[in-house]
Amino acid sequence: MPSIRESRELPYSAEQMFALVADVGRYAEFLPWVVATRVRSDSDTEMVADMMVGFKALREKFTSKVHKERPTKIVVEYVDGPLSHLENAWHFEPLSETSCRIDFCVDFTFRNSVFEALAGQYLDRAFRKMVGAFEERARELYGPPAR
Repeated sequence: MPSIRESRELPYSAEQMFALVADVGRYAEFLPWVVATRVRSDSDTEMVADMMVGFKALREKFTSKVHKERPTKIVVEYVDGPLSHLENAWHFEPLSETSCRIDFCVDFTFRNSVFEALAGQYLDRAFRKMVGAFEERARELYGPPAR
């Protein structure tokens, strides 16, 4: 089962980063490989959403339930799609009023062993690129880091 963990200190508040990550409906605007999203339901504490991811001719749809604990944690519960297992969590630790540490972890298993083998070759780099895309999106939304 591939597993990725990334931790970064960012010059944005925990609330800002929580809001950015919780805005699943906008993922297709900035996340690599996300082709489309559809939010089925959303409340302060829970969301159900579909995400279409694609690379070249490959396209797969995932459905997830997103548990939100504003502004410190987002946990994704896998509902349906090409995986047999998915665990995904974001933790936002305030460091000051204008900075936080994000911890992102994901582990999963594909149902298809060919996908599993292909994914293993590219996954670490792909997920780090994805976390970088969130960081770049924060810069676009909230401006450059305060000096």
